[in-house]
Formats: sequence, structure tokens, C-alpha cells
Amino acid sequence: MQGRRTLLTAAHVVGHRDGRHCLLRDGEVVFEDDRIIFVGHGFPGEVAERRAYGKALIAPGFIDLDALGDLDTTILGFDNQPAWRKGRVWPRSYVARGPYEMYAPDELAFQKRYAFAQLLLNGITTAAPIASLFYRAWGETTEEFAAAATAAAALGLRVYLGPAYRTGNLVVEADGSIVPEFDEARGLAGLDAAIAFCQAHEGTHGGLVRTMLAPDRIETCTATLLRRTAEAVRALDVPVRLHCCQSQLEYDMVVARHDMSPPEWLDSLGLLSPRALLPHGIFVSGSRGIMRPGRDLEIMRDAGATLVHCPLVSARGGRALESFARCRAIGLRVGMGTDTWPPDMVLNMQLGLMLSRVVEGDAGATRAEHMFDAATIAGADALGRPDLGRLQPGAAADLVVFDLAHGRAGQAIDPIQTLLIGGSGRDVREVIVAGRVVVESGAIPGFDMPAAQVRAQSQFDGLVARYPERTFGHPAVREIFSSAYPIVR
Repeated sequence: MQGRRTLLTAAHVVGHRDGRHCLLRDGEVVFEDDRIIFVGHGFPGEVAERRAYGKALIAPGFIDLDALGDLDTTILGFDNQPAWRKGRVWPRSYVARGPYEMYAPDELAFQKRYAFAQLLLNGITTAAPIASLFYRAWGETTEEFAAAATAAAALGLRVYLGPAYRTGNLVVEADGSIVPEFDEARGLAGLDAAIAFCQAHEGTHGGLVRTMLAPDRIETCTATLLRRTAEAVRALDVPVRLHCCQSQLEYDMVVARHDMSPPEWLDSLGLLSPRALLPHGIFVSGSRGIMRPGRDLEIMRDAGATLVHCPLVSARGGRALESFARCRAIGLRVGMGTDTWPPDMVLNMQLGLMLSRVVEGDAGATRAEHMFDAATIAGADALGRPDLGRLQPGAAADLVVFDLAHGRAGQAIDPIQTLLIGGSGRDVREVIVAGRVVVESGAIPGFDMPAAQVRAQSQFDGLVARYPERTFGHPAVREIFSSAYPIVR
């Protein structure tokens, strides 16, 4: 029985043929219920609805493997360094007093719903969310992620969810040294809860909600936790995301404790596999600051793992992947993540392209389509989802429409290059997920963004007010966070 068919037309369509994207001029996309049935020209069948977008680009929705699922905490460390003196690492005095949850359950639920809305507005249709643990008592809870699943389904975002857990944390001692401190029993209980969450929520809400395991940063995990996580990944057949190779401190700690680099250690524990998502890959053998010889990127590649590239957050910290072009050349799969505010995948692709060219000293090292492939095809393949990240018959009806008609779009040779030169997430006009229009004319139907902005700022202000409690030396807020210029009241 034929379902409801919708036909979309635009000046440019990113189709998919013979395993790669192609550009269709004045193309058509037809989907029936939640699946694409036609991409091309001159659809011969009957349709129930037609949407003509004119001078626009219809593209597959972006796959965000490290999606900002939080309020913006990057701004707290943007011009406030070093991180260990600015509340980004717990001081011993705070640990001794007892870390506590700085957000109430309703605030955590709002945080996710607000963040998910921002992802959709930027053309992200599939997301594996991440949030900061700095203001948590320890890890994330299954209760908050059950609420997150409900919020994602209500908004229409396709998600991979799993509460973050860890067996350790970094602590700043009175002399300024940073040391790891472990509570393995607590971390293993977090893993058990995460496994139970996966079993309860996998494939719910009509398949929009899938699950993953999310151990925290590698330096806060013990071998037992990661071995058991690897066993659970195989048993559940879900992705696992673990931040590694993202700081000099982390790399040095892992080498000091295990006499192996982070990728070597993960490989020895059985955690590296085609299901592994690994942000950020900045500090690896052969990169600036790492003198240890080795094959870190090749180890990831040989295991079939995916490096999750988040260029914006890395560049803000003064670092860059060395390099995106090198990873492509050796056959390492690279997907994309936003990680930080704004959750703008277009901005991340632009910056990723520029940084790759700078690192390589070669304007031809990376092209626009390489970044676009990473944000679509590679992300989908990392999740084991050939039905995502491409517009072709049988694929999920997950699409984003970019407006190219406004006066700031610039000129075009092809729309992908135009997007990578002067585009932005703000150019997103409409978003469709599983055949449902979830963003229309740049807004989410039924979501009061002005009211959400007010609440988000109020919640953020409350968090900032409590920062002295978990900052080294417990200085006043005004001493932790600087202003670009003197504030006159």
C-alpha cells in the first residue's frame, strides 16, 4: 500500500550514486513516509505534497558524533586560562567537601532539550550528544537520559544516547599538581547502569532513539572499566565513544601509568573496533609535542575505528589535527563533531578545511567535498548506518535545506564550495527527519526559542555563581572570569 509521498525541488540537490555524492542541478527528492524513494529528475509518480525551495541546496542531514548536548561552557574557559586555576579541574578542597550536582533534574532535562533544538537548527539530524562532567557529582544518570530520549523524540532529532561514566577524576592538589583519583566500584556501577539503559531504550520512539556506551576521557578510566565496556559493546552491538589523544596531560598520564600510548593501551584492552568513536586525535605519535615514536593513527585505522574531528574546540585551545589530510591519506575514517558552542557543522567544516591546509602548508591538501563527506557519509558509516548521510532510494528521509538566495550567500561555482566559503548554520531553512518537518522557515514548530534563551541564560548564571566552590583557591567569580574590556555599570 502506497504511503504519503512528498516531492522536494531545489536548484541544487546532493544526490548519491555509485558510493559517492553527486550534485543534481534543479533536482528532485521524493520520500514516502520516512524513506527516500527517488532522487533525480522528472519523477513519474503521483505525490501528495510538493515543496519547491528555489535557489537552495537540499543535502543529507549532518551526522554529529560529538554533539553539543549542553549549555555553552566553552565560554567559561575561552579567555580564562590555565584551566586548572579556572574551575575546569576539581581542587582537593572541593573533593574533600564532597562534589555535588550543580543542576537539578529539571535543569538537566531543559539543558538537553535546548541543546537538541540548537542541533536541529544547524542542520544536524543525527547526534551522539555530549555534556560537561565538570559540574556533576560524578557521572550522568539514566533518569536524565530517559528524559533526553523523550525530548529528542518530541523534537524529531535522531540520537544515540548513553550516560557518561568513569572510574576516576583529575584533582588539583594544594601545590598545583594534577593527579588522578579513582573509585572503581562507583565507575563499574555506572557502566552497569549504562548497559541497562541501552537494553531499555535501544530502538525506541520509532527507531529515532538508539544507544551507545560513553566512558569518559581515557585518563579517568581504569583498565577493568574499559575491558568490561569492550565486552558490553560486543554483546550489545552499540557504538562506544571515548575521548582520547586530546591533551598533552592525558597522553603523558597514560604513558606514565601503562607504558603505552592511548591508542596502544585501548588496543591492548580490546576497545578499539569499528564501533569505536574517538574524539579528538590531536596528540598522537608524530604530532607536535609528542616525541614518543609509534603508529597511533595507524592503530586506530587498523582496528576500523573512527577519529571524531572537532576542529572548532581544538583550534580554540590552540591546537589542530595533524592532519585531516594525513588521516585521509592513510585510510583512517574521520567523522565530524561539534563538541562546543555554536553547534554549527558548517563552521566546523570550514575551520577543518583551513586548518588542514595550514598544517600541511598546501592549499590543495583538503577540498570542500572531503569535509562534507566527513560530516555525512563517514559519520553514518561510523554508526553502521548506510541509510543515513546520503540521499538515495532506501535511505532515511533525513534532509536539510540551505537557503542560497539571501544577499550574503556570495557567488557560486558549486553550492558545496559556496557553503564552505561563506555559509553558516544560520543558512538552514528547513530540516526533515524521518519524513517529518522538524525545522520550518528557520524555526522549530512549537518550540519557544526566545523563552528558552532566557531560561538558558538564567540557568547558566546560576552555574557561574557556584564556580568558586569548585575552583582552585576558591576565588570570587570576578577573579575567575575576565572581561574583554572593563565593565562600566
